[in-house]
Amino acid sequence: MAIKFSRTFLLRKLHQITGIVPLGAFFAVHMFTNAKALGGPEVFNDAVQDIHHIPFLPFVEIFGIFLPLLFHSVYGIIISGESRNNVLNYSYGRNWLYVLQRVSGVFLFFFILFHILNLRFGLIPGMTQTAVAGNASTAFTIVQGELQTTWVLILYVLGVIATAWHLAYGIFLFAADWGLVIGEKAQGLLLKACVGVALLLSAVGINAAFAFVRPCGLMPQALCEGGAKESPVETRQF
Repeated sequence: MAIKFSRTFLLRKLHQITGIVPLGAFFAVHMFTNAKALGGPEVFNDAVQDIHHIPFLPFVEIFGIFLPLLFHSVYGIIISGESRNNVLNYSYGRNWLYVLQRVSGVFLFFFILFHILNLRFGLIPGMTQTAVAGNASTAFTIVQGELQTTWVLILYVLGVIATAWHLAYGIFLFAADWGLVIGEKAQGLLLKACVGVALLLSAVGINAAFAFVRPCGLMPQALCEGGAKESPVETRQF
């Protein structure tokens, strides 16, 4: 007997998969690349140049990032619109986490759109008109110029935190919904591990953002002394 799946079921499963792969993997790699800013402008620019050397890069971006991101974002908004918020009636921890997942998803829809238009294409009026893509030799300077504006830095910090949480809790939901982790104890351990992943990715991303405005980011500057000496970072008081 053939097994039939509803369109909603398949779309929701595809929504979960695209959130983990490729988008989750891309976010982790993106944070690793940004962390190269700890080594100074030359190291970061070289990392961006390495990305430009990826074979068939436009196809990788379109089919591996932009289209999955478009589907995941739009369908996520649809899911959020259909969901019923009962957290006030049933104030369980899982309910609050579910609400936080939806809220972070809506925020990320607008943040990622801003991020792509800003640094990928340079299309935000009043901000940089030079895109990072195609300008690897000045990538550090472009990003630094944006993050030296306080509200932009705060927005990107919030974006990193929201993305890290959305991905980490998405991993938990994926494992639970697909039956990969069964049992209350096992799911509890997985949830703690996912919170750890969110904290780790947030720390790496936030420190990388600050590395564009002060040497070594939020870490002691002695830890990045070599890179700072070779490529000093302009600092600005907030």
